[in-house]
Amino acid sequence: MTQGQVGRLYLAWLVAIVATLGSLYFSEIRHFVPCVLCWYQRILMYPLVLLLGIATFRKDAGVVKYALPLSILGVLVAGYHVLIEQFPSLGSSVCSSGVPCSLKYINWLGFITIPTLSLAAFVIICVLLITATRRSN
Repeated sequence: MTQGQVGRLYLAWLVAIVATLGSLYFSEIRHFVPCVLCWYQRILMYPLVLLLGIATFRKDAGVVKYALPLSILGVLVAGYHVLIEQFPSLGSSVCSSGVPCSLKYINWLGFITIPTLSLAAFVIICVLLITATRRSN
């Protein structure tokens, strides 16, 4: 792997760490109870911290085979969650018990919510992983 490729893996790992720490901050310090879709996003993000961390130190581009599918699924779940926030009727069956998935614990600048932050993290990780597999000329 080139230095640039390792750098992209490292950045993807940092994004996963920040996203994981952010989700733990919201639930453990701010005491926001995660909804069903938040749990699914956590299930997809938390392993990325370990996978990308190990791959970064081993300079192993092969991790993309494992991390990219998790990240793409994360984009889909987080994207759906953002849609449910905007159109709560879309999530009536998914979030039928417990905390509603349409609940906005935060709303910074009128559009930044927890699912929006999650979506951004998954998209950034996907882009970094895809570009880490490309050879520089």
